[in-house]
Amino acid sequence: VKKIFAGLPSLFAISGLKEGLNGIDGSSATILKKGIEQASLGRDSAEEWIISDATLEKNKLEKRLIILGTLGNNAIYIGLFGTVLGVIKAFHDLAQNSGLGPEVVMQGLSEALVATAIGLLVAIPSVIAYNFFQKSVKDILTDTDSMARVVLAKIEKV
Repeated sequence: VKKIFAGLPSLFAISGLKEGLNGIDGSSATILKKGIEQASLGRDSAEEWIISDATLEKNKLEKRLIILGTLGNNAIYIGLFGTVLGVIKAFHDLAQNSGLGPEVVMQGLSEALVATAIGLLVAIPSVIAYNFFQKSVKDILTDTDSMARVVLAKIEKV
């Protein structure tokens, strides 16, 4: 969509822009098409359609991000819970078998560390992916807003 805007002369026809967007898929094109379709009703109408469609597209883009956010936030706590259970088991085993030595404690502590590692292995990539996709959604909507302002400015002059 940005390429279409970059290649247009400063005074372009709304119909030319609409034709340029016809073969393009994606959130930005979808939002701008709606606004351009309403250009005949005036700038205010086109702006309301753009705002409304941008809100709907944002919801679509963020639809499954909650899963990554939830995984990233909660996996650490699940790992911590496993750690606490492993330490409790280690001390319980030590109390039951006080004369057997450190081997009794090591198994429980080993399980505790494995739980911590698994929690971190799930949480870290989830948080990275969540932040990446959140930034992508923000960039798409920012670019779309910028292009929509150009379209709305041109609608005013029509």
